[in-house]
Amino acid sequence: MKAVRTTAGAVGVVLMGVGVSLMTDVRDLPDVLVWMGGAVVLHDAVIAPLVLLAGLLLVRGGVRGPVRGALLVSGALTVVALPVLLRPGRTANSSVLPLDYPRNWLIALVAVATVTVLVLAVRGFGHRRRPSDE
Repeated sequence: MKAVRTTAGAVGVVLMGVGVSLMTDVRDLPDVLVWMGGAVVLHDAVIAPLVLLAGLLLVRGGVRGPVRGALLVSGALTVVALPVLLRPGRTANSSVLPLDYPRNWLIALVAVATVTVLVLAVRGFGHRRRPSDE
């Protein structure tokens, strides 16, 4: 387990280095840094507590983890999709946003919910199939 954590940490450090190297080409570095700081604050002060609270209020018992994970992934998908979901209408150039993004976002949310239900079903099936220790 320690090797996995060490490897994950090393990969994270390498990816941070790539990110820093890409920042050298940015023209408006202060604006990007403000945006990144805002994203961290938004995540830590709003998104994470809401996900944890929703998981606490909506679910009891052993299903809390998968439901929280599904809420987290759904929230991330929604944040990524917000710019195209909130666009005022059709653009003048149809090649700018050529796909049906609201439909695709809903499909992704349904996929997350389906995987969550399957994980919970497999967990429940596994708990029922175990022989008793008697």
